[in-house]
Amino acid sequence: MKRLMTAVVLAIAATACYLMLEPVPDDTGPVLDADEATQVSRGEYLARAGNCLGCHTAPGGAPGAGGRAIETPFGTIYTSNLTPHDNTGLGQWSSDDFWNALHEGRARDGRLLYPAFPYTHYTRITRADVDAIRIWLKTLPPVDQPNREHALRFPYDTQAALLAWRALYFKPGVYRADDRRPADWNRGAYLVQGLGHCSACHAPRNALGASNDPEALAGGLMPEQNWYAPSLASTHEGGVGDWPKEDIVALLRDGASRQATVSGPMAEVVFGSTQYLSASDLDAMAVYLKALPATQSVKLESKGIQDELRRERGARLYAEHCADCHGEHGEGKPGVWPALAGNRAVTMDPPANPVRMVLGGGYAPATRGNPRPYGMPPFAAALDDEDIALLVSHIRGSWGNSATPVSSLDVQRLRGNLHQAARAPRNPPSVGSDAD
Repeated sequence: MKRLMTAVVLAIAATACYLMLEPVPDDTGPVLDADEATQVSRGEYLARAGNCLGCHTAPGGAPGAGGRAIETPFGTIYTSNLTPHDNTGLGQWSSDDFWNALHEGRARDGRLLYPAFPYTHYTRITRADVDAIRIWLKTLPPVDQPNREHALRFPYDTQAALLAWRALYFKPGVYRADDRRPADWNRGAYLVQGLGHCSACHAPRNALGASNDPEALAGGLMPEQNWYAPSLASTHEGGVGDWPKEDIVALLRDGASRQATVSGPMAEVVFGSTQYLSASDLDAMAVYLKALPATQSVKLESKGIQDELRRERGARLYAEHCADCHGEHGEGKPGVWPALAGNRAVTMDPPANPVRMVLGGGYAPATRGNPRPYGMPPFAAALDDEDIALLVSHIRGSWGNSATPVSSLDVQRLRGNLHQAARAPRNPPSVGSDAD
């Protein structure tokens, strides 16, 4: 019996030694120490704040592998591969290389980068935050996907033209805190002006695509997409200076608040970026946005459609297609369908946003605070340009609204850009009104 027990013990010991010596497959990825794990987590958060993967992920493509087409008035830009692939991605890039790209707008080989990549905003990001983003990007699975050459018209495809543009409109510089302001305002400014690059949409641009006063956030028509990003300083447009701070936070976090529901490109920003921000950062952004100097933008008044037959036709179209959700008198249903009466999103000039919504429909973003948002169907196939013009004009001129009518030519122009909106950047999947 002793011999049997001894044999069993020896067998167990031998098996244990074998298992200790036999390499165990490790499919959990690299082991990170506490400091590295903290940096990776921080870098992922900052990349979310900057919505990096929103542009650098092609539809159906690997996260961060680039290849998405960005339509501009000067041609098409294709986003680059951010994965750590040695040949086609950032695998050979040093921390200095990555810093130069975000801070100086220069590639690893010294080429000047096009400002469709918003280094004009990212230049404000601190070195520590840039390094953290790079550390997180290094954890992405490397993807062998060569960068696609841009398709820009002459002379915009030349480094000489880009050098001249930068001399006129770009000055690198990390954000410097304003000592006269509290810490939360400065944090909000850092996020809005830098990582969030809000003025990339919410600022007017000149013929060369530059904004002379981006921090004013005075609103502007988004090139090629033809959505209007409203002024964040005007109470007639998207200003939130008179909002309770918690409503601003809710809008950025959930895509919907008591005051408004986001739609169009802003819905994509909430979906892929701001819903993931911390409560303190959302609060800081709200503090900064509330403190923007108010502007007195001109509100164009109008008596609406003057021709009685056309006015009646617009009312019939509204009753047939819109009243079931938005109410007979544009009153909407709180928390479900937005009111159209007194809704500044439908009375802004230019009238691009209400026309785009009627043409293409839309949904608020799916967020943890609003996981099943109600949406609006598209009417581009059901209504012709004249019908949509009359319908939108009816909404803009009824129930106390007094905005200028919309023409069929306006609708035709915006309808022609629907295919470009389909190619516009969209954010990768994530967890899950007055449309400003």
